[in-house]
Amino acid sequence: MGDGKLSQGKLGGRIALITGASRGIGAAVAKLFAAEGAQVVLVSRSVGGLEEVDDAIRATGHPGATLLPLDLADGAKIDQLGYALAERFGRLDVLVLNAGMLGGFSPVGHQTPKIFEKLMAVNFAAPWRLIRACDPLLRASDAGRIIATIGGPGTATPEHFTGPYAASKAALLSLMQTYAVENAKTKLRVNCVDPSTVATRLRAEGFPGEDASGFTTPDGIAPLYLDLATVECERNGTVLRLQ
Repeated sequence: MGDGKLSQGKLGGRIALITGASRGIGAAVAKLFAAEGAQVVLVSRSVGGLEEVDDAIRATGHPGATLLPLDLADGAKIDQLGYALAERFGRLDVLVLNAGMLGGFSPVGHQTPKIFEKLMAVNFAAPWRLIRACDPLLRASDAGRIIATIGGPGTATPEHFTGPYAASKAALLSLMQTYAVENAKTKLRVNCVDPSTVATRLRAEGFPGEDASGFTTPDGIAPLYLDLATVECERNGTVLRLQ
């Protein structure tokens, strides 16, 4: 697929920024969006991981992704990102807030402030900063779309030892639903994906030794993000789950 063919596909010619794009769900979404004609901007701390995803995208004939190595705990760098995107693209059509960290399992009263604060910075504060930085760019699109990965304990009955992670995801869900209400009468659509149990490295870190053979793969969950990213999508304030 050459440069001229980026106008084709369900996301033909759209500009999409995806965080946590070096592996797992983010990488799968990046590849699918590129295959559907999007110009993808990929964000992650892992330079090597981003390059691997870009290689896979280029192998299909796509001209390649824009790679942005970035630690999302660095709020000032996120603020600068908005200016960089505005200068290069002038707009943003799709923002996928997928990056996250688990922070380990422990009782609420035993979690260390350092880990708790880093977890909230990455899972909650960073998405808010990205929304803040990209809001004008999304409004410059004819059909801006924001999709957040919420998932897990943040949307279900509380589970032992998941307090900080669950709190960060519940806060993100509340933020997204509020933003959706605020934009109900605009062209912007704001939704979430709850991927439930997916065979990712993050899951393996939290549950080492677990048999993941029956879990959904990142490639299996990526189409939900595609559905929410299209111009035709009219959902707003919803949580999409794999049936």
